[in-house]
Amino acid sequence: MNRYAIALLGCLIGARAVAQSPELRATDRRNAAPDAPDRPNILWLTFEDTSPEFIGCYGNKAAKTPVMDKLAAQGTRFTSAYSTGSVCSPSRNALILGCKTYTLGTGNHRSNYPIPDNMTGFPKYLRDAGYYTTNNSKTDYNTSAAKRIVEESWNESSNQAGWWKRKEGQPFFAVFNSMSSHQSRTMTEPFAQYKKQIIDQLADGKKTSDADVVLPPFYRDSPEMRKQAARIYNSITKTDTEFGELLARLEKEGLRENTIIFLFSDHGEGMPDAKTNGKGIGHRVPFVVWFPEKYKHLSPWKQAGAVTDEQIDFVDLGPTVLALAGVPVPAYMQGRTLAGPGRKSAPMYLFLSSDRSDESYDLTRTIIKGNYAYTRIFMPRIPELRYLQYMDVGAITGQIRRDFKDGKLNKVQQQMLLPRPAEFLFDLSKDPWEVDNLAQKKGNEQLLNEFRTQLRQHIITQRDVLFLPEYEIANLSKTTTAYAYRQQEAMYPIQAIYDAADLSGFRDAATLKRQVTLLGNKNAIVRYWALVGLKSQSKEALQPHKAALSAMLTDDYPLNQIVAASLLDEHFGDQEAKPVLQKQLDSSEDHVANVVMQNLLYQPNARDWVTDIAAFYDQKKLMKNRPYHAVLSASVFLYVHNGRELRNEEE
Repeated sequence: MNRYAIALLGCLIGARAVAQSPELRATDRRNAAPDAPDRPNILWLTFEDTSPEFIGCYGNKAAKTPVMDKLAAQGTRFTSAYSTGSVCSPSRNALILGCKTYTLGTGNHRSNYPIPDNMTGFPKYLRDAGYYTTNNSKTDYNTSAAKRIVEESWNESSNQAGWWKRKEGQPFFAVFNSMSSHQSRTMTEPFAQYKKQIIDQLADGKKTSDADVVLPPFYRDSPEMRKQAARIYNSITKTDTEFGELLARLEKEGLRENTIIFLFSDHGEGMPDAKTNGKGIGHRVPFVVWFPEKYKHLSPWKQAGAVTDEQIDFVDLGPTVLALAGVPVPAYMQGRTLAGPGRKSAPMYLFLSSDRSDESYDLTRTIIKGNYAYTRIFMPRIPELRYLQYMDVGAITGQIRRDFKDGKLNKVQQQMLLPRPAEFLFDLSKDPWEVDNLAQKKGNEQLLNEFRTQLRQHIITQRDVLFLPEYEIANLSKTTTAYAYRQQEAMYPIQAIYDAADLSGFRDAATLKRQVTLLGNKNAIVRYWALVGLKSQSKEALQPHKAALSAMLTDDYPLNQIVAASLLDEHFGDQEAKPVLQKQLDSSEDHVANVVMQNLLYQPNARDWVTDIAAFYDQKKLMKNRPYHAVLSASVFLYVHNGRELRNEEE
């Protein structure tokens, strides 16, 4: 019986057990309020790609966000609110399902993998209880079940949807999502398009000039960068204006005093060094909640203008809305109730995750504890400003790369273009822009060990399934769910896998010895993480182990062949390695070919591969069923290493 047959048998047995387990029964009565005819309306004002540091009520005096500022002055402002992921689709998956993406296998941006059949969007339960539910209009739920979730969750999901189509007296849950602050407006679309969509729509008094912006310290202060940063400020002001119009309509229709309002962004700012990165700034969001007087009894924060440092993340929001509406919370949801009946206190530690974004692989895990943000980088060879088509089409990214090449960046500004350390540790009370890495300074060993222990324990107990390469998740998803698969120890020995992954990024002799030893492990994923870790070792360190790497060229797992061949090609110009890479580049499996591409992109000898990559690109881009991520990677490769023009071909 081959490996996949054994895996399938285990998963089918496991899936039956999981389906019968209490945690996956449809609903329970926790957090349920007594039935009441007078239920609150609930309004979500959500917006794109924004960090709190760019909002007036969070202390930015250059920001023009009067609507958000007024709502915060009348409601409660959160200073420790975080998105579960650091790019939109994983964050929205966590929002709608109330589950961590690393338990569902839904953390990779724009993936399409299944979830258990009885998991659905939390608005379904509101709808079943008589609420009118509308979404205007983004979904992006990051699972093959997205269509089902939309159909079950919303009375209407469109750019025309709103509370105004409900029956008279019917309570509503309405979501409005502003795209005006999206990364497309703030950095990736041409300046002329931004001018048309944003600047030309703002009154003169609402516009922020280049001279007035507050630049993060990781950006060079230059006219070019100020011009780009001003896009962020003006785009957020456009969003603020849109929300003002919605609140005015709510007020005009006499609904304000019956409506609880949430305002938040989907993750951190859509700019280099924030969005898609696993550091705290990629996850930290502005978050405000406002309770009318009628429903103040449901709020733990009674005083207008309250500020709380209570730690929250997106899996908490579904359970909270259900509790406020007096609707039972499904037992499978992993978040806590923030307000209303059944409120639970904040945890000591908040666990966040960031994985693949578009074609670029990554895996980071972040813990928030009070003022501290700890991030473990499991693929540190890749810099923060990694090669990623949707980022590289932006003028701001090109400007940063040119300034780096011309030697114009200081040490802080250079960091996003260099290989990352294994760990970040920031004190957000002193360093909100996250530039002073305490993990590299003496005196923080006790705190680091605390975070390391907590992270290991959490990943193993939660059985974080995203330590599987996506190639593996794509294959197992043909017959089961990652949620079920991860619970089978025989199929997924998470402790052994994590122990191998946890070596990545450390470069001492003891770590190197353990990584080389693990190349002989019977588990292919353990061997994979040993090889990924070796990507951070130097040529000199690897020289005595060249024979062990060469033996991996015939490994029975294709990704292990690729990473070993990349190491041999990069450091030693090994003639046996290149045919292996060429063979796997031609794979029909997207997440095999793309692993080749992502390894070659960052090799110092990448230009040696221009001819091969050009041939791959010219052939595959015309195919109907092309390996999508690999084609995107090839486009970026040719732009970076051969000077080709880069166009945004994302579909």
